[in-house]
Amino acid sequence: MPALKFKAIEAKNICSISKALVDELQEIVQCPRDYFTLEVAQSTFISDGEFVEGYPVVEVSWFDRGQEVQDKVAKAVTKHIKAIGYANVDVIFVALKENEYYENGDHF
Repeated sequence: MPALKFKAIEAKNICSISKALVDELQEIVQCPRDYFTLEVAQSTFISDGEFVEGYPVVEVSWFDRGQEVQDKVAKAVTKHIKAIGYANVDVIFVALKENEYYENGDHF
């Protein structure tokens, strides 16, 4: 944890920034590198009965680390996504509660 899910962003593009992105996030969040997971969601977007190109979104699921850290993570993610050619990106945080997150049957 944190888990980043990328939507409407090419997987090969995420591969190209994955090391640098996690390097930076690791410094900001102050947690081990192997806590991070990156997932590219294969989504189909529809508008008015037509298939359309999706809008880049990064969903970050994590244990809340406060507004200051969240702001830094959002800026870092945005910087890396823009560096691979996307003009705009939304970053959405989903705060998980430790007592509702289980690993191997035990909550944090």
